[in-house]
Amino acid sequence: MLSEDLSKPLADRMRPQALDDYVGQQHILTPGKPLYEAIVAGRLHSMIFWGPPGTGKTTLAKLIARHSDAEFMPISAVLAGVKEIRAAVAEAKKIQLEQRRRTLLFVDEVHRFNKAQQDAFLPHVEDGTVYFIGATTENPSFALNNALLSRARVYVLRSLTTEDLLQVLDKALGDKQRGLGQSGVNMADEIKRQFAIAADGDARRLLNLLEIAVELAAAQQHVEIDGQIAGEVLSGGVRRFDNQGEEFYNQISALHKSVRGSSPDAALYWLCRMIDGGCDLSYLARRVVRMASEDIGNADPRALQIAINAWEAQERLGSPEGELTLAQAIVYLACAPKSNAVYRAYNAAMNDARQSGSLGVPVHLRNAPTKLMKALDYGKAYRYAHDEPEAYAAGENYFPEELAGTRYYQPVERGLEIKISEKLRHLQALDNNAEGRG
Repeated sequence: MLSEDLSKPLADRMRPQALDDYVGQQHILTPGKPLYEAIVAGRLHSMIFWGPPGTGKTTLAKLIARHSDAEFMPISAVLAGVKEIRAAVAEAKKIQLEQRRRTLLFVDEVHRFNKAQQDAFLPHVEDGTVYFIGATTENPSFALNNALLSRARVYVLRSLTTEDLLQVLDKALGDKQRGLGQSGVNMADEIKRQFAIAADGDARRLLNLLEIAVELAAAQQHVEIDGQIAGEVLSGGVRRFDNQGEEFYNQISALHKSVRGSSPDAALYWLCRMIDGGCDLSYLARRVVRMASEDIGNADPRALQIAINAWEAQERLGSPEGELTLAQAIVYLACAPKSNAVYRAYNAAMNDARQSGSLGVPVHLRNAPTKLMKALDYGKAYRYAHDEPEAYAAGENYFPEELAGTRYYQPVERGLEIKISEKLRHLQALDNNAEGRG
């Protein structure tokens, strides 16, 4: 029968008990760094830990409370509301009065609190009733109120490196009191590295995988976690991909910018990262079509057709065959000549449409289906382009009078837009000659 401690999950049992045992985050937890010095000196201040899952946010908060001799009071933003916040504040006041101790209020997943919930504990942070530490996987700039952000320092926690995770794994295997040292199970260095890579920067995931592997080895009466056991345990793992969260938008941004930057290899990598993470393929296909218009445009109009064809083929084929069509489109777009001329022209024209009010259609461009409209000269003096030399009515104005002569579209000197640019320069010369004759 396991003791109470050993009955807990391995990840919980192996939480570091001292700052020296904490693995990772050297960018904020080495001597001389402000956070490290504040923890060692026991100087509390309100803070927000922002980082991926399994990077040690809760553990670090507990260590801070211990070094500061403060009461650690955790609440979860998923389960707690204003009522629970008020109860926690009341308890903190009681501790302050009776024990003369400070309280560290730790709010896990603080990004899930709405504005009212965040505002509920803000006054008590200001008056020192509680010191606040919030943990979040989401960008605090988007998830938290400015008032709260201004009173707490944000610390960014990074994914653990493979070497960090190997340290965590070795500690768990060697610790006989809290870890797996009493199990007698061994792992080769190559297998350890497979587990560390599969954990993808997440110490909690690593320890959960390790615990499953040890249990499986014990069930099979093995004293070593070999390749077969590792394969069974690690086969279902996927990369971290917080759908619709911070990492989701970071990766789609990296994909788009790799295409724009004409890097087919990087673009393929980010596409595969998103597919591997379970991204909706229809979403990816829509973004590929957007890239074709925004960053290639008329420099290579085939890019848009290829993107649409890839989307259609992906929908018809399904997974996994359909993913290859998206890869083909991504590589083509990355290698295609680039132009954002249409994108810029569209934005400029839309800005004028919104800012210039309801400018009237010039009389010569108006439709005239009735006698009254003809009597009002609707359509009068309109020049039918096909009857003009080169099928172009030189000098004609198609804008409202207030915007006559406006230029939005400025083709770049790349791809097909070289030819388009030559054509537009020629037509401009015809306009200039017609105006000169006028």
